[in-house]
Amino acid sequence: MQAVADNELVSIEPATGKEFWRAPVGDADQAIERARQAMREWASQPLGQRMELLRRFANEVRKQAEPFAELIARETGKPLWEARTEVEAVVGKVEISITAYAERTGRKKLSSALQGTAALRHKPHGVMAVLGPYNFPAHLPNGHIVPALIAGNVVIFKPSEKTPATGEFLVKCFHAAGVPEGVIQCLQGGIAQGQALVESWMVDGVLFTGSARAGIAINRKLATDPGKIVALEMGGNNPIVVIDTPKIEDAAVTIIQSAFTSAGQRCTAARRLIVTDAMYDQIVPAVKLLAERLIVGEPFADPQPFMGPVIDNATADLLSESFVELMKRGGRPLMHMKRPDENLPFLSPAILDATDIHERPDIELFGPLLQVIRVADFNEAITEANATRYGLSASLIGGGPQDFEMFWNEIRAGIVNWNRPTNGASSAAPFGGVGLSGNHRPAAFYAADYCAYPVASTEMEQPRASIGVGLADN
Repeated sequence: MQAVADNELVSIEPATGKEFWRAPVGDADQAIERARQAMREWASQPLGQRMELLRRFANEVRKQAEPFAELIARETGKPLWEARTEVEAVVGKVEISITAYAERTGRKKLSSALQGTAALRHKPHGVMAVLGPYNFPAHLPNGHIVPALIAGNVVIFKPSEKTPATGEFLVKCFHAAGVPEGVIQCLQGGIAQGQALVESWMVDGVLFTGSARAGIAINRKLATDPGKIVALEMGGNNPIVVIDTPKIEDAAVTIIQSAFTSAGQRCTAARRLIVTDAMYDQIVPAVKLLAERLIVGEPFADPQPFMGPVIDNATADLLSESFVELMKRGGRPLMHMKRPDENLPFLSPAILDATDIHERPDIELFGPLLQVIRVADFNEAITEANATRYGLSASLIGGGPQDFEMFWNEIRAGIVNWNRPTNGASSAAPFGGVGLSGNHRPAAFYAADYCAYPVASTEMEQPRASIGVGLADN
């Protein structure tokens, strides 16, 4: 429900349909030039000074926590309680990133009296473009920005055109903490501004979070530019597998949390519930019963809802059409997707038995739609779970240690959980996937790896050399 028109960006609250923010579209060339002017001085600052400024940023976010959370809730439609957890994650990212930088890019020296000193240090890439998503418009881009700044890079952050106000607020917190304005900039705009950053030879890296389609387009565009670092954090068609477990209610809660938190708008959300024959008649009714109790409402309602609307009407239309299309292909609705107001993007949780769909679409339906697939046994469940080009997150519910070991060994995903939701990954661990979910550059704790490159040196204070063979006599 946001638009780029007449060189202006407009943001509209999903829950109300009302405009609440408007600003001019930015100039990518000017932002790049400004970043390059700031680059050298920022990189030359002592690491400790950069870290201190980032800690001040965390304190600034703490001071602004409630208005920040309210802004996120308004612009995304997510409940206020969830927006508050996002702000907490923004604060927590700083210390985690400082620890990660020390661990992942620490200096090393090996001394030898005759050969001098062998040293390992790291350098920043330079100008980094961060392209953010709308579902976590502060936390996820911040997960790129903070490690990049610690490493000595300068950053141009282009928020999603669906959440521009949140991006603006985030960058203002950096500036209020004393990070120079040329070092971290907010470039407002749509596809054209993002493409300009990706294509510019003066941008040294692209850090992207978003859909597989957009990530693939970036990857293709930069395929002939090996000198530019590219980190792609994309989506998933994530499976949650249920085998033997006596904990039916706990399993149902875990499934609900996986599928419907954030109205299903998480890249790690469970899209497919794969259940063995032995558990189907216990698990599916329990999940349905709990899903029927979920409160869907506006972000500031009292009592607080479990989930708010999806991001905009176009997304709600697409999800509604996808549910109907799955039924046409043989899916059996267990809970219909309902839309109380055609003018607003509120959707009820939907569950559909997709077992009899001959060729299930391997796509990421980014919303509160869960497909159930019935299988004969654990082996078939693993085969079904791997029947995707994505590979971000997967979870096993039930079984014993040997079952999980088998699941862990055979599942192709970057996050593999046991008796835990598919989402809610820790920032203290790497975050990323394989296949269409990423390009083997995991974020979170491993973000330091793509924010600096290693430089090996051999060093002596005075030159000392000799040639011991191959010289003619004088």
